[in-house]
This record gives sequence, C-alpha cells and structure tokens, in this order.
Amino acid sequence: MLALLISGCSSPPRMQQGPVPSVQLPPIEELPVLTPRMAAEAEALSKMAVMQDRLYRIAAPLLINNAELCKAQARNLLGFTAKNRHSYPGDYNEAAHVAFGMGERLQVTGVLAGSGAAHAGLRRGDRLVSAGAKQLPSGPNASSMAGAVFGPLVAANPSLPMGVERDGAAKQLTIPVTRACGFGIELGNADNINSYADGARVMVTRGMLDFTRDDDELAYLLARGMAHNILGHAALQRNASTIGSIIDNLVAVRPDTSMLIGSSGIKPMPPELDAAADRLAVYLMTRANYNVNDSAPFVKRLAASYPATVLNAHVANHPATALRVAAIEKTAAEVKAKQAAKKPLLP
Repeated sequence: MLALLISGCSSPPRMQQGPVPSVQLPPIEELPVLTPRMAAEAEALSKMAVMQDRLYRIAAPLLINNAELCKAQARNLLGFTAKNRHSYPGDYNEAAHVAFGMGERLQVTGVLAGSGAAHAGLRRGDRLVSAGAKQLPSGPNASSMAGAVFGPLVAANPSLPMGVERDGAAKQLTIPVTRACGFGIELGNADNINSYADGARVMVTRGMLDFTRDDDELAYLLARGMAHNILGHAALQRNASTIGSIIDNLVAVRPDTSMLIGSSGIKPMPPELDAAADRLAVYLMTRANYNVNDSAPFVKRLAASYPATVLNAHVANHPATALRVAAIEKTAAEVKAKQAAKKPLLP
C-alpha cells in the first residue's frame, strides 16, 4: 500500500517549474463475472474499507495538530493512501476489482482529513496518473515504485502537481504539503482486543475497534499508540521487530492468526513507560480537540472485560491499570489548568 503519510527526508534539487504533462488515461477495464465467492470477498473488503476510513478520520487531527510534539517523527506529507488490485492476494485480486473497480493503476483508497490532499480535493477512487513531471507506474510493483517518485518531490517542494483520472476524465490537482506526525495508521484484521505500536505505525485490531463505544475512546487508543512511538518505547523494550512482524501480518486480508497464540512474544510494558504514554496521550488528544473524560473509564472497562489473564489482549501487554488510570486523571487535571490559564499545551 502506498503510505498514507507520503514523506521525504532528503533534499534533492527543486522540481522544475513548467507545464504539467498531459494525462494519458488508461483503458477502462471490464469487470469480471460476479460469482458468490467473489461477492463475499468483495463484501469483506468493503467492510474493511469502512473500518479503515474511520481510523483515518479519527487519526487526522491527532497527526496534524501534534507535529510539534512528534519531534523527529514529523514529516512533510500529502495525506492519502493508494492501492491497486495487486495490493490484494489471490482471489481477493478479482474481488478488489469488483468492490472498488481497481485495476492496474493505483487508486486512492483514503484521504486524511485536513491534509493537503483533502484541501486540494483529492477523492477516494481517483486513479493516480502523474506526479510533477513524471508518469506514475502501474502493475504489480506500482506501490513501491510510486513511493520512490513521491518521496523526493514531497521533500523538496511546498506543493505537488498531480494528474488523476476521475469518472473517466482527466483532472489536474495541486496538493500542498502538510507538516504532520509521520505515523502509519493501520487496521488489524483480527478479532483479538488489542492495539500495537512499533515505532513507525499504530495499529488497532478489528476486535478492539468493535469494543470502543465512540470516537473519543478510539482517539485515546490512537493517541496512546502515537505516544509510545514518540517516546521510543518499542525500541527501549526491544519489542520493535516483534510488534512490526505482528503488524505486517495483521494488515493482510487473510492473516496468519497462529501468530496470536500466547503473548506473540511481546514483553509486557513496564508500568512507568505505560504511565508516560498515557500522560502524553492526554496532551495529544486535547490538542486534537478530543474529549479525554472517558479515557480513564475506558481503561477500567477494558481491564474488567479482558484482564491480563486473557493472552493477546491489550491488558496482557499493558497490565498496570491502576497506575495508568492515575496518570490519565492527573494529566487531565493538569491540562485543564493550563487551558484555564491560557498556557501552551506542552507536556
């Protein structure tokens, strides 16, 4: 998948200014005959897309409003995801063709609210044709090849001319670069009640998504994952590669759920690190205009429903419930005092 937070770290020469090349539209591909199995697979992909859209929507203000706190992880971003039919394995290749009309060319699957892509009017379903003065690739390796095109352009320019195909017509957009936290936001295709952060990404499982009651509870989980990444906790615990492997597995349409047996090799987070992540998460949420009042009750409800004895659930990896609740409540009071005094919301 072409990353939601397309970024660049180098400083290549600035893009030559001049006319954007004309957009050469791909031929319209005929949809295959819909079989019952393909219809079921297409429905599964559609449900996953709805859940991923919710994650992106809730993550957007957390990522954009907290670039100041992300420090080394802040990046210049465009703010969209893109896939093609080859992003899906086996039979799901055809199902993606049916569910989303995906073909060989990369197609926008999500736009981060408040990002440059959103401001420029990029839409889900747009097919990516050109970036700057370069035609974008298509086919099985299009995602990685397109990332190599976007990275240097985003690093060197305040905005990026893009050619897209929408409803069969060519369209030119100019996408401003947005400074934001450069974390990938992922949906875990599994029913265990957990979330993961490997230093570069935050993942919430389908089971955990269903457990949350509202957007504020989900925002807390995303903010907490971001906080672990900002504070470097996965690396400190030497868990980064283990958690990264779990995320790599669970983003698949059909993950290997045997990896979720037992603890999956994840060491429990030390209480002081968990409390630090909760403290920072309260600031991240408040700066993104989310309500933190339900965060402590959510942690208590999660621990009561899925205690530390339930392996591969969130509390098994983060067992210090009492200390975490105390950190949330103390920090929430601290933040309110700063707001009343009109002081900067900095931890």
